[in-house]
Amino acid sequence: MRLHLKRILPTAIWVLSLLAIWELVSWILTIREVTLAQSKLPYVHELMLTLASYGPTILSESAATLANSGTGFLLGTITGILLAITMSLSFWAERVAFPYVILSQMIPVLGLAPIIYGIVHDDNWSRIIIAGYITFFPVSLNMLKGLKSASPGARQLMHAYAASRWSIYTKLLLPNALPGLFSGLKIAAPLSVTAAILVELMGAKHGIGVIMLRNLYYGPSNTYMFWSTVIAAAILGIANYLIIVLIERIVTPWQPAFRGKGGGR
Repeated sequence: MRLHLKRILPTAIWVLSLLAIWELVSWILTIREVTLAQSKLPYVHELMLTLASYGPTILSESAATLANSGTGFLLGTITGILLAITMSLSFWAERVAFPYVILSQMIPVLGLAPIIYGIVHDDNWSRIIIAGYITFFPVSLNMLKGLKSASPGARQLMHAYAASRWSIYTKLLLPNALPGLFSGLKIAAPLSVTAAILVELMGAKHGIGVIMLRNLYYGPSNTYMFWSTVIAAAILGIANYLIIVLIERIVTPWQPAFRGKGGGR
């Protein structure tokens, strides 16, 4: 119990200090009569009241965003893993596919999103596709790096025991690639939410990006609601990241970062 308190207390103090500074700066802007002071930095307590008042609406719209981004994240993860395994199995497959993988990331998501939306004409599938597009690159890149990072000694030992390619992958390469895979997943998890919101800003029926855009359109009169949606979007990204961290601790407790800290126990 004390160990958990020692971990949580510094973070709690840091967050509370940041909120106190935020509230103070907002108050200073207001008393100095800065133009649109609350639009630039609203009061924290007013934001909390807005979140409490419109909690059900924000929660339901966040659920729509999370469902689409989560589906895209899952599809992008599967695609990235399969692509990484394919490239690791064949030198020629890597030489052919890798340049296109890199090239795919040269297309700005801001430009790709309206193109995808114009092709599929469905806001749900557009969010799923863009979230998957954002996800597959860091997953495939980090997974491939992990598959290639097994030590030559371990590989030689597997060959000495006449292990099949399947055994080499399941008992050596894939476990060895898990830390790299989770590194990619931790990068992609928050970005998948951002990708889904980006599509929502361009036209969707439901989602946190829809009410974000709507309240931005009405300007200063809806400042607190707009900021509330921004905070909700940030919370979604952080929650996704923390879920991946938790899964990583359970699946890969042998990593040095988790040894002696409970790992998956």
